Amino acid sequence: MKQSNDNNVIARVVAQYRGRYRVISKNDEFWAEVTGKTIYQATSQLDYPVVGDLVCIFELGYGNSIIESILPRINILQRKSAGKNTSQPIASNIDTAFIVQSVDRNFNLNRFERYLTIVEAAKIKPILVLNKCDLITAEELSEKISSLEARFKDMPILSISVLKGDGIDSLKKAIRPQQIHCLLGSSGVGKSSLINMLLGRELLRTREISAQTKKGKHVTTHRELFTLEGGGMVIDNPGMREIGLVDATDGVSNVFSEIEQLGKGCRFVDCTHQHEPGCKVLAAIESGDLSTEKHQSYIKLQKEAKYYDMTSLEKRRKDKGFGKMVKTAMKQIKSLK
Repeated sequence: MKQSNDNNVIARVVAQYRGRYRVISKNDEFWAEVTGKTIYQATSQLDYPVVGDLVCIFELGYGNSIIESILPRINILQRKSAGKNTSQPIASNIDTAFIVQSVDRNFNLNRFERYLTIVEAAKIKPILVLNKCDLITAEELSEKISSLEARFKDMPILSISVLKGDGIDSLKKAIRPQQIHCLLGSSGVGKSSLINMLLGRELLRTREISAQTKKGKHVTTHRELFTLEGGGMVIDNPGMREIGLVDATDGVSNVFSEIEQLGKGCRFVDCTHQHEPGCKVLAAIESGDLSTEKHQSYIKLQKEAKYYDMTSLEKRRKDKGFGKMVKTAMKQIKSLK
């Protein structure tokens, strides 16, 4: 089929399934697939479209289209694939990330830090959201907010209850027209219920967390972007139990800027902030200016980020070395003919 430029339009990827996408252009909404050329040339998952992408599509008619190219991304939110040292893209072109936790057993400062690291690595504005606040007393909620404020200075924090509607207006004010926002968090924290509340209708299926394990069940099975009445866009993501770091060295530095700043005053330039004499970070722990928990979280995430960077570099070197070996072998074969 000969393609006409009249059928090539820009569209937004609004949903991602296995091998298929839903896209919306100025003309209509379409099912879409990538070209064979894209599959052949792809070297990683980053070469495929993700929710939030602007893409150039060719309209085939009857509600179908082909994604021919991906327009340059403003950013890409990604994590380490489970059990692999590869990147798994989550979504792109995001302005604000709402990192959602419920105030029950899901509440965990270290988990907030891990989410913050991948968000900061992508240069996305983070907002911390405490959901299901109706489950605890006002005093207990105040304690949790205080712990967040102490750990994450100057970070926006919203406390809400989807069940009672408390705090929803503050959340709506944080959603800007024509901007993309994403919800991040474990299963069972109420992300789908929150989007239903924002949409004003029960569009997404929800399920209560297990009464025995207190762990959420995966209700959202794919990523999807929804446009709200005011023009703001929100992406619902499946719950993530593992948030591995990829290309997150800068993200760690941003999240733990306080520790990074202290480290500049250490006696040794290559101080690991674990046992060296003259370490300003350890001195801050001893004086009570820095919590042991935050320091331990920093060390763990820093090691994880550096490990990914080093193994990725080693892989690139091996691939480059293998390529050189093949070229040398081909030259030797030709010389023997």
